[in-house]
Amino acid sequence: MRHRKGNKKLGKPSDQRMAMLRSIVRSLFIHGRVEVTIDRAKAARRLAEKLITVTKKNDLAARKKLEAFFGENKIVTEVFKTFPERFEGRPGGYTRITQTGFRRGDAAQLAYLELL
Repeated sequence: MRHRKGNKKLGKPSDQRMAMLRSIVRSLFIHGRVEVTIDRAKAARRLAEKLITVTKKNDLAARKKLEAFFGENKIVTEVFKTFPERFEGRPGGYTRITQTGFRRGDAAQLAYLELL
């Protein structure tokens, strides 16, 4: 049975959800750490770890996949310069989620999503 195995909807249509997750992963790759809600961090972690696994192959197909995901070459070149050496011996688990507290306005639980 595959009950409740799909992705979280996060209260958005699929195109808006993917744009939001793409933005979170982009910020994570640029800054190394992002503060978002826990549900968004868990959803973005799935995408980020898959993309880091793709970059470890370090070939043309991997580069084109990241260019299609991000839509710009600047981030892709920086990722391919640093990530294959950085995560070389690690078989998975490239990110960490650390709970930070609650947001003041709506009391949503916040967390840091960071690269190891």
